[in-house]
Amino acid sequence: MKQYIGEFFGTALLLMIVTGSGLMGDTLSAGNPAVALLGNSIATGAGLYVLIVLLAPISGAHFNPVVSLVSWRLGNIRLRKLLGFSLSQFSGAILGVCITHVLFGLEVIQTSNKIRTGLGIWVSEFLSTLILLSVIHLGERASKDRLPMLVSLTVTAGYWFTSSTFFANPAVALARSMTDTFVGISPSDVFGFILAECLAAWVFLVIALRFKANSAVS
Repeated sequence: MKQYIGEFFGTALLLMIVTGSGLMGDTLSAGNPAVALLGNSIATGAGLYVLIVLLAPISGAHFNPVVSLVSWRLGNIRLRKLLGFSLSQFSGAILGVCITHVLFGLEVIQTSNKIRTGLGIWVSEFLSTLILLSVIHLGERASKDRLPMLVSLTVTAGYWFTSSTFFANPAVALARSMTDTFVGISPSDVFGFILAECLAAWVFLVIALRFKANSAVS
């Protein structure tokens, strides 16, 4: 239960940081989207680093159903924990968005009108998820003590070098469809994001399991 609570509140706080910094950046940028994105990306990277450092010893600090799925498939967690983590992550993400609306005096329940669709966006989200999973996997092997920084810096950079702004997280995609703010995504576009993220996870697992099998043979 302690692990599920860690994933729930960790994901909720992550979405509060993403949504809140997006709102604040958009409000203070005087209509300059580059300034808004800069504030959004820096706050997200910094907050994610703190959350990973503090909650990794408790739950592993996944905050992402795709990360939990890969962890289960590689034999690091059991199916029951995967299901519990996923429920905690999705519900926590939605709560985080709703709390942010309360903090900024907005309607608690919203629907985003921000269109994020097209081949470039979907490919971007596929590559974003593949990159994130690879950084986590390689970081755990090569430099586990620096993994929080590696993940945080990857996400911060991802805001800028991908057209999808590096969601790489089905729970984040769903929750951001419930906020009509700077970080929102139209509900009609969520399926494309989640499909691209799941496809990336499948490709990553095919490669990772093949390397694992080859290593076992040798």
